Amino acid sequence: MTTVPITQEIDARGSFCPGPLMELIRTIKSAQVGDVLAVLSSDPGSAKDIPAWVAKANHELVGLEEVEGGATRFIVRKTH
Repeated sequence: MTTVPITQEIDARGSFCPGPLMELIRTIKSAQVGDVLAVLSSDPGSAKDIPAWVAKANHELVGLEEVEGGATRFIVRKTH
């Protein structure tokens, strides 16, 4: 489990591609630089889509965590 303080958590479990990524994009647009967002996703496609978008958008993927029920928490810091 990460020790980075999470500013906002998005629970996108049960949402399918591109839902979790779109929720992240919508939320990160209104976040402050330096905010750390966590996205909970049960969609297997997110394992590829979210890290690829974070890299392309030049934000920071702080970490990934497996959580109960087979979901993944993607932790992203807004850098600009």
